Amino acid sequence: MRVCFLGFTFLLTFVGDLNAQFDDPFGGGQAGVAKPATTVKLLLSHDAAKPGTTVMAGLALTMADDWHTYWINPGTAGIATDVEWTLPKGVSAGPIQWPTPDKFNALGSIGYGYHDKTILLVPLTIAADAALGQATISGKVSWLECKESCIPRDQQVSATLTIAGTDTPSANAAKLDAAKTELPKTDANLAVKAWWDGAAKEDERTLLIEFDAGQSGTDADFFALLFESFEVSPESEVTASGVAKVRIKKTVMKFEGAWPSELAGLAVRNLKDHGKTEAYRVKFPILASASGAAATTTTQAPPSATADKSLWRMLLYAFIGGLILNVMPCVLPVISLKILGFVNQSKESPARVRLLGMLYGAGVVVSFLVLAGVVIGVKSAGELASWGMQMSNPQFVVLLTVLIMLVALNLFGLFEVTLGSVGAAAGSVATREGAGGAFFNGVLATVLATPCTAPFLAPALGFAFTQDAPVIVLMFVTVGLGLAFPYVVLSWNPKLLRFLPKPGPWMEKFKVAMGFPMLATAIWLFTVSIEYYGGRVLWFGITLTVIAMAVWVFGEFFQRGIKRRGLALGIAGALALGGAVFGLEGQMQWRTPTDPLEAKAGVVQDFPGGIRWHRWSPEAVAKAREAGQPVLVDFTAVWCITCIVNKKTAIDIESVRAVLGDKNFKAFRADYTSRPDYMTKELHRSGRAGVPLTLVYPAETTGEAIMLPDGWLTPGMVLTALKKAAG
Repeated sequence: MRVCFLGFTFLLTFVGDLNAQFDDPFGGGQAGVAKPATTVKLLLSHDAAKPGTTVMAGLALTMADDWHTYWINPGTAGIATDVEWTLPKGVSAGPIQWPTPDKFNALGSIGYGYHDKTILLVPLTIAADAALGQATISGKVSWLECKESCIPRDQQVSATLTIAGTDTPSANAAKLDAAKTELPKTDANLAVKAWWDGAAKEDERTLLIEFDAGQSGTDADFFALLFESFEVSPESEVTASGVAKVRIKKTVMKFEGAWPSELAGLAVRNLKDHGKTEAYRVKFPILASASGAAATTTTQAPPSATADKSLWRMLLYAFIGGLILNVMPCVLPVISLKILGFVNQSKESPARVRLLGMLYGAGVVVSFLVLAGVVIGVKSAGELASWGMQMSNPQFVVLLTVLIMLVALNLFGLFEVTLGSVGAAAGSVATREGAGGAFFNGVLATVLATPCTAPFLAPALGFAFTQDAPVIVLMFVTVGLGLAFPYVVLSWNPKLLRFLPKPGPWMEKFKVAMGFPMLATAIWLFTVSIEYYGGRVLWFGITLTVIAMAVWVFGEFFQRGIKRRGLALGIAGALALGGAVFGLEGQMQWRTPTDPLEAKAGVVQDFPGGIRWHRWSPEAVAKAREAGQPVLVDFTAVWCITCIVNKKTAIDIESVRAVLGDKNFKAFRADYTSRPDYMTKELHRSGRAGVPLTLVYPAETTGEAIMLPDGWLTPGMVLTALKKAAG
């Protein structure tokens, strides 16, 4: 069936397009945002260089007073500066060479980064067979600049290099040579020793690092590099150890896999004296104890037993969460189709009913396998994965909107899904639900379920996203089994179908009625696309109208017509193609969305008198708490149905607004619509795979955040947390 193949085409399109989408977390221009506090210039060490040589490029960042950008490991929060190069043939760029960063406490959050000025060096290699002549070196630099709040920025930079038979240093050569002195050094004589200090406490473990302090005494530290499976806290406890040695205590937080056996980073001396600061690149093994002896087996439980218990518990959560997804608003349109399908099947043979039920379950499970593959692929590429992340892909939202609208029009009877060239009618997806229709409904249920979360599902998926590929696949399949379970059970117990209404003429009207929930879903998806395309979405609406006209012509004059069917098919095809080419490609420019965060700087209200939401950042939360204010934080997204329901029924309501005002709360919104990495990182720290996440902080900076339950919230839950935080 064509619709079945269309559903998988959209899923696979998303898989192929995902990395490209996430490689640009800030999405382009800065319309509507204040002038950047950081300027970037591209410097080259040479005006002209010979083929087969290396030219040094420098990204010179100049920051306004009190603003900072981040190192390759930003610390507690932040995003490292990145560059996406556009280079001529024969020129390739190496990785960024990072100068020694500062360690700072920005509004209660410890980070690594740069103030005032810095130059990030990048070697450019010119191939031996590179063509002679002028070459334009350009790139898109992305960074996060922070002061009282953090703002993602990007800027295009470029410079001209002549590839010639001679080398000609540029006027910036001396400046770039000076920048090389700011790079960390290598000292083979620097003895570094590290060992675990006791057993692990859940996913945290204390690490001790010891190295020669020289003349710096205890004015030293260790800056770890950034790792995918674990994180070394930027907080340090520094003490003297023996003669001219320093000992640094760190906390290691494990996300997945085994505890690390080695560590890499910078050993820093004279940290507080910028004129004398010296940093050394180090990589060293982690010993089981200070003596290097193996750890005793009596200090901790067997890892396998603990892991098995945790895994089985999370698998149970995954199944229950998938089961509960069936009553979430995201999936309700597909459930109505399944009910209609069961009514149709009431007089069919038990074998046929079971086959269709299994095909529906297969559609769900296969779709979840595709999603698991996407998650594994994203993690393998060094990105952060999250639940429902396909909805942060604007192109996927556009394609899904078109698909759902077509399903709605099919239910309204504007056209029928057929076998095409064979000419035999397969009937509509809803009313006859053949093998292809059953499978497609399973795919559609999965696609629509992923913007939702449910009780038990958030902790299960939070666990899954920290695990290796086999566990990720197992967890996602278990969620799919939970989602498909009720319908597979019904199909294998056909006697239960006798309680359903008997087939009759009423089904045609019911089928049309079921088109309205589908149409409502398409409208909701259309509103999501507004976040990515702004005013350009008008052309998307026009395109959808033209496609609807094409479908009507196709059904009325080709499928049900007698005369001039060829002309009708040509008109329908021309309308659909013209709408796509002119509307989507030409006017809407659907391949070039904007970042929703760019238009939401400052304070926003969803309606007059609603909660005044400030833009979230860890630094902003810390500043509010230091000022004596308790804090409400709402991680949300426009494509998250559960988030919208929670906001309307439990968060942005009169009783909550009254408490926020009386107790001097400050409310922050973390808009996860475009899935920025720094928010994904924060969600993972909270054990969540995606939104919603609601946190309430007491004013005391030492107090722990109150995490509200996952899934649907009630006013009582929110009010209780607010009153507890307010004391």
